Amino acid sequence: MATEAKKEPGIRRIIVPARLKPETASSWHSYLTIDLVVLAAQRTILNPFFAWALPLSLRAITVPYEHLSLQLTIAYAALITCYYIFTAIDQRIAYGQSREVELSSEVVVITGGAGGLGLLLADFYRMNGASVAIFDIKEPPTDGIQGIEFYKCDVGDAGQVQAAAERIKADIGTPTILINNAAIMNGKSILDLTPKDLEKTMRINLLSHYYTTQSFLPAMLASPNGGTIVTISSVLGHLGCAHLSDYTASKAGLLAFHASLRAELSLSTQPGASSIKTILVAPGQLGTSLFGGLKTPSTFLAPVVEPVQLAREIVRMVDAGDGGEVRMPVYAGWVPLLCALPASVQGAVRRWAGMDGAMVEFARKMG
Repeated sequence: MATEAKKEPGIRRIIVPARLKPETASSWHSYLTIDLVVLAAQRTILNPFFAWALPLSLRAITVPYEHLSLQLTIAYAALITCYYIFTAIDQRIAYGQSREVELSSEVVVITGGAGGLGLLLADFYRMNGASVAIFDIKEPPTDGIQGIEFYKCDVGDAGQVQAAAERIKADIGTPTILINNAAIMNGKSILDLTPKDLEKTMRINLLSHYYTTQSFLPAMLASPNGGTIVTISSVLGHLGCAHLSDYTASKAGLLAFHASLRAELSLSTQPGASSIKTILVAPGQLGTSLFGGLKTPSTFLAPVVEPVQLAREIVRMVDAGDGGEVRMPVYAGWVPLLCALPASVQGAVRRWAGMDGAMVEFARKMG
């Protein structure tokens, strides 16, 4: 059982275990997705080492330089190499030098960490020696390995967030990694949403990012090693969706929040400003309880992202000390471009994907 520490109004600190939820068994063909095809290509034909192996192999069998096959393979290898070089340069210019991350000295705060993606992230960091605290209004599972500190806190309440932030600093140290993950979803049409529904969605999904950032960013700015702030949005923030107007509006707000945060950090003269890394996470449909039961239009082109897959990618980028974006599955990286297409094309894509109809059916089952 979890052990409760001294109480304060609205906040409780409990040392709790983290537990990985077993993944649901799937048929073999459900694993054949466009993402798997792209990954295989990145490891082979789109990899510079593989690309240069082709002309080297041709030279090994004494193919002359004048031969078209050798010239084409050299050109292809050069093209792939230039792409990787330009990508690395772009990353460095856009996000700066990587910050040094030493997990044993990092303090990680995760909102909405009592289940799903948040709990997986907490468990990853607990296992790697970081000090981990989670904010949530519900308590995490109590069976498993001890090691995560739980603060019962409504992240949509600025006062509770500030009070919990002070408790964390006193209990385990000053947070250096903030992962804003908390979110709720109503699944109602615009006409059915009540003022209470709207206010709650905006508080938890959007305003909580302001409250936590205002609580933890000043210490990151004052530290030469900065910190990392992860903003978890959604591809739906770009698209909107029937029966998800409040949810998608809050996620669209996070896209603007993230861009504005990056802009303000670039102008800051504080010691740690240049070492603060921001990561935008904009996944497609996640296999969590939030959208459990929602049928994806195509398991090949638009597969459901397993939380453990997304968690690994977030952890990889945070641990490397990098800033950037995490977009999964593959189509999520192309969604921002869809908004630049003619309205007729956007409408055709939406009808083909069936996203609005699927959400209406999902909302009907929920209701």
